[in-house]
Amino acid sequence: MNKTLMTGLLIGLIIGVVIGIIALYATAKPSTTATPTTQATATTYKPPEKVKAAFIYVGPIGDLGWSHAHEVGRQAIQALYSDWLETTYKEQVSKEGTASVIDDLVKAGYNVIFSTSFDHMDPTYEKAQQYPNVMFFHCSGYKRAPNMGTYFADLYQVYYLNGLMAGALTKTGKIGYVAAFTIPEVVRHINAYAIGAQEMGRLLGKNITVYVIEIGAWFDPDKAKEAARTLVEKYDVDAIAFTEDSSSIVEFAQSLYTQTGKQVYVFSHYSPMYSYGPDVVVSGQLVRWEVIYADILAKVKSGVYRPDNLQNVDYWYLLNTGAVELGCHIYDNGTVMMVNPKFQPVLKS
Repeated sequence: MNKTLMTGLLIGLIIGVVIGIIALYATAKPSTTATPTTQATATTYKPPEKVKAAFIYVGPIGDLGWSHAHEVGRQAIQALYSDWLETTYKEQVSKEGTASVIDDLVKAGYNVIFSTSFDHMDPTYEKAQQYPNVMFFHCSGYKRAPNMGTYFADLYQVYYLNGLMAGALTKTGKIGYVAAFTIPEVVRHINAYAIGAQEMGRLLGKNITVYVIEIGAWFDPDKAKEAARTLVEKYDVDAIAFTEDSSSIVEFAQSLYTQTGKQVYVFSHYSPMYSYGPDVVVSGQLVRWEVIYADILAKVKSGVYRPDNLQNVDYWYLLNTGAVELGCHIYDNGTVMMVNPKFQPVLKS
């Protein structure tokens, strides 16, 4: 079999491989949440008649990105549990500002507080000691206390699938990643993306090199754009994934394509970004935080979770939970565009 035919067959298998891996993940046993087993009695603990839950975001809620995805989740569970749930949110809360925001929320009577950034971990943990009757849940961290649990919807599986596609599509063999911070979560995603790209590169006879730029901010559209520009212009990168809470990298790649015809493949981050770059967005990662929030708050309302038994509560939701999906666009009927139709013929041909 000649090399051209072999390459065509391999590329034609890519979408099938991706879909097959998703099916495998979906049928795998879900990761378990450590649920407290200590029994509460009516005399020792009475669940709140009304749950008041506050959400703290590191970035603006905007129209997309990490904080926006959490806000979509908040709105969904507010509608779901409207009979007994009241919610609020605070956006663009820095690490330094977290403690005072928590103080204000506790004074306002909120009995459940979700802090949604790794930067919020230490101040949330400190305030959990100060307010032992308030329940805290921190996203993406590792510190827990009797009244503080943790949760996360991890996307390393999806980044691996994105990497497979990046490795198939790249013409230069240079793959890029723009990282907010190189904390364990982000490093895990970089590694998964790189492994996928390099595995596909080996199959197709490509020498794949991965370049990473850390910008030192969760939300900084200008830095993200300049990092993407550097990857493209200095390192000849033509496929980029990223962890930054804006669409600036997608818009940069779309503008480059529109103005010059240069194709840079992009994988959107944590929310649907296809509409910002229909000529450049291949796929991406999607999170439905409402799946986790609905479970947590139902257990708070029923008394399963209390301010003294959250020490071992740690949600780790993956592709098999319904909270994590491969895709770059959500249609009005709720279905997901897993791969941009523009690139499906390229991947199949």
